[in-house]
Amino acid sequence: MAIDLTKFILRFVDEARDHLGKMSDGVAALEQGSADAELINALFRSAHTIKGSSRMVKLDTIPETAHKLEDLLSALRDGRVRFSAAVGQALYQGIDTLNQLVDRVAEQPEKPDLPAVDAELCRVLSAALSADECREPETSATPAAPKVAETAPANETAPANETASAVATAPVTGKAPAVENLPTTETAPVAEKAAAAEPKLKSADTVRVKLSKLDELIKLMGEVVSSHSRMRQRVKDLQALENLITHAEADSGFKGQLALFSQIFKDDVQMQSQLMGELHDKTLAMRMLPLAIIFDAAGRLVREQARRLGKQVECVISGSEIELDREIIDQLSDPIIHLLRNSLDHGLELPDKRVAAGKPAAGRITLTANQDGGWVLIEIGDDGAGIDLAKIREKAVSKKILSAETAGGLSEEDIIDLIFLPGLSTNAIITDMSGRGVGMDVVKRTVVEELQGEIAITTRPGLGSTFTLRLPISLAVMRVLLVEVDGLPFGFTAQQIAGLMRVPNDALVQVKAGLSAVVRDNEFIPVTALADLVKIPDSFAENRETRGNPAELLLVILEVRNEKIALIVDELLDEYDMVIKQLPEHLRWNPLVSGMVVTGKNELVNVLHAPALLALSRKLHRSSLSPAAGSGPPEPGAVGQNADLKILVVDDSLNTREIEKDLLESYGYRVTLAEDGLEALQKARAEGFDAVLTDVEMPNMDGFTLTASLREDERYRATPIIIITSREQEEDRRRGIQVGADAYIVKSDFELTNLVDTLRTLLG
Repeated sequence: MAIDLTKFILRFVDEARDHLGKMSDGVAALEQGSADAELINALFRSAHTIKGSSRMVKLDTIPETAHKLEDLLSALRDGRVRFSAAVGQALYQGIDTLNQLVDRVAEQPEKPDLPAVDAELCRVLSAALSADECREPETSATPAAPKVAETAPANETAPANETASAVATAPVTGKAPAVENLPTTETAPVAEKAAAAEPKLKSADTVRVKLSKLDELIKLMGEVVSSHSRMRQRVKDLQALENLITHAEADSGFKGQLALFSQIFKDDVQMQSQLMGELHDKTLAMRMLPLAIIFDAAGRLVREQARRLGKQVECVISGSEIELDREIIDQLSDPIIHLLRNSLDHGLELPDKRVAAGKPAAGRITLTANQDGGWVLIEIGDDGAGIDLAKIREKAVSKKILSAETAGGLSEEDIIDLIFLPGLSTNAIITDMSGRGVGMDVVKRTVVEELQGEIAITTRPGLGSTFTLRLPISLAVMRVLLVEVDGLPFGFTAQQIAGLMRVPNDALVQVKAGLSAVVRDNEFIPVTALADLVKIPDSFAENRETRGNPAELLLVILEVRNEKIALIVDELLDEYDMVIKQLPEHLRWNPLVSGMVVTGKNELVNVLHAPALLALSRKLHRSSLSPAAGSGPPEPGAVGQNADLKILVVDDSLNTREIEKDLLESYGYRVTLAEDGLEALQKARAEGFDAVLTDVEMPNMDGFTLTASLREDERYRATPIIIITSREQEEDRRRGIQVGADAYIVKSDFELTNLVDTLRTLLG
């Protein structure tokens, strides 16, 4: 009867992809100068295995292509060809072609429909094979050993211990020479190893599970988690009932039995929680896949697109072994492809321009992944020209996305964010790769809205750009903190919570009318009422007013990309693992809401999106920092008087730097920022400043050392230096004055008028 080859083909696909990944890594190692014999042998063995395995399952094009690749590797191994850039490109092209063929087989395992052997690839491989041959001269005394033409039928493979010297390198002849004429110098060691090896049986350590069945299991697990939430609620109901009976007249025996039942029930729920945790971890592990699935194909894409664009590119990939949920990986492919194309098309310059700029002709693209707790950080970077912020601003104005006045007042971060607007592209022409202004908005929507992640961009003119994606490991079940504001519940994913605080109301630092901050771990964190951000209706606001002003505030601190915000909430409700469900299509217009969860009371609770909350809070704070906003604006003429004064603000906290910068700019000062004392010292030496505001506790160089170093510079002997720190000990104050500070302000006692008046007094 006919044999169904489908299951064998699927096994071949997995095996071939593994070998092709190793081959790609091997060629990359050769490019770095690791041309050892064992590495080349490993490459040859992988090509040989793919050839033999594909013949077994009758995939004609693949063995023929692998055979051509094997020819070049054999010549490389035998020393007839030296490794060069051309040879490397030919090997990459062969590997890429095999990858494409294997992908095509994976899509149609029942009836693979493969194209004919790529003639252009054959030409490239043949050219690489003949370009650098260094054949040894033949002598009459020692005739060359005859070679064997490969005559194995298409449905057979060579024996496992067959050596490369007897395979695939000879021209086909009408008759194969006898086996005894074969050279034996290479086969003997292999034969000895084969004889010495003890045969063992090895059981398979993997099983194949249909993705649809695994998804059903994950969904079922989610429903179990939701059901468990209701059980937790029943425990709370039982506790409430217990309290009622305790305060009522009841039979002591009944109360004792109720207390015993309550304790047993609590223990059962706790045990179920532990079992569910294990079920969640083990089930989710079944759906975790390595990023190599995307990264390996990404390296192939970079090479192909670079050839089309006429650019020389080195693609460096790391972290491909890190695993993510299959659900995330499936949606992550398109954003990464788009970002890589952007780096190739927009980022990297043509070779002549790079050389003119003093760079290597070959550009460099990096694709890296790192694990950070419950998150995975993926970075796509290039060493190109960087993002042209002026061009982005001009495009936004020309397309009437922004007015010229608004665009002129944007910060660098705001200008970069314009990239994510639909229809905005800086390309002068439209190509099949870019220029349509379609894509970056989709990238952001996928990463932020669908994958509950974050995206950030850093760029330096002439040095390149980096896109950073921060993604949860899984979306199946996530830890959620539930809070209450004005009687309404809201949720936050635990990964974005940096801490919880209870502080007296009078402990807040009043930075300016409409803007308060709390000091935590030596940094200012802006404080905003969550009710103001989500715009709770007036009916609930009336209830808020009847409760009066609380003496103590409960703060939830959120953190996104080193930026923090403290949200005022009324109460903490609970924290546990929950299934976050996507919003219906007609409700996805609100960027503040990333999804919903169902509580034990069958209530739907909105899960708020931290990046959107921070962006909204930042916008509100900046509007409140306008000189015309709130009470206490600058005196008439103050802004104009300060326009020529340059202030250097030094602090390792992004929040603190931005708060001080916004405040000083609202009074007309020109502000430059530095993250630590070392960077500040470099900037101070490169350009002059009229005053320096510095923190104390910073990496690389602290504020005391910075102050002392500046005082050693003739230009800064008399420049006002103000230390702003959370250190309030008297010895710290004395040390600040000893190293040369003109003023010492404690952050917990910080007031805008105090800072501005001090600065104005010192500047005269």
